Amino acid sequence: MATLTPAQAELFTEANYAVLTTLRADGSPHNTVIWVDYDGANVTFNTAVGRAKHRHIERDGRVTITIVKEPYKWISISGRATLSTDGADAAIDRLAKKYLGEDGYPFRAEGEVRIGATIALDRIDAFGFEG
Repeated sequence: MATLTPAQAELFTEANYAVLTTLRADGSPHNTVIWVDYDGANVTFNTAVGRAKHRHIERDGRVTITIVKEPYKWISISGRATLSTDGADAAIDRLAKKYLGEDGYPFRAEGEVRIGATIALDRIDAFGFEG
């Protein structure tokens, strides 16, 4: 299991947008811009049940997330994502506060079920960090 340095973790705890790559059923990559967070051990994000991210991870949990802070400072993490609805509503509200300054997620659709993803880090590739 890989571990982020404090400087690398900052890219996930700051309001930086990330690109998530999941795998479609045919094995081709699917990229989505997402909000992310870091819980001190794992990278996390949130989606809704039934969306492509959810369907892809249910079938194959291998994912990669990349954040480009500036052209010469970026990080890419890879690992396996696990999904859970436990705490997912509170998590999307925290992300809305982080990224939008809103107390609650303002784009919730009626009947939508939120699901959180936690990524156990297998690999970290980065550029522009000391040490």
